Amino acid sequence: MEDASLSHTDPVTGLPVAPRSGRPAQTEFSSDAVRDAVMASVEDDKAEDIVLIDLRGRSDVADYMVICSGRSSRQVAAIAEKLAERLKQAFGINAKMEGKETGDWVLIDSGDVIVHVFRPEVREFYQLEKMWLPAGQVGAARTL
Repeated sequence: MEDASLSHTDPVTGLPVAPRSGRPAQTEFSSDAVRDAVMASVEDDKAEDIVLIDLRGRSDVADYMVICSGRSSRQVAAIAEKLAERLKQAFGINAKMEGKETGDWVLIDSGDVIVHVFRPEVREFYQLEKMWLPAGQVGAARTL
């Protein structure tokens, strides 16, 4: 008999993954579909240095993290706003957003995909890629 506290097994690592507390189960779409929509949205809006980080089996916060940059505060805010609109339209996701007012670093939480949109200087200061990517992949990840 399976443990009811585990929601699924990670397809990459084979490790059991617990359900995300406080988040409803999303059965009508997959995290991969949301990931693909996020990537298409940030690419369409000319985000730069897009990095996709697979968190499955490593964190129960989300399945994927996307980090990208905009050239100005205005572009950062626009990328975030359009992404939230597209996720709402395509999936009915009411993404939570923080930081849009200043446009230095906007966090968009869509549930299974977390997106960070930075101005380049702010991104360099915080260096989130170094926290989440294995050491050998930090430079290579920017080629996405």
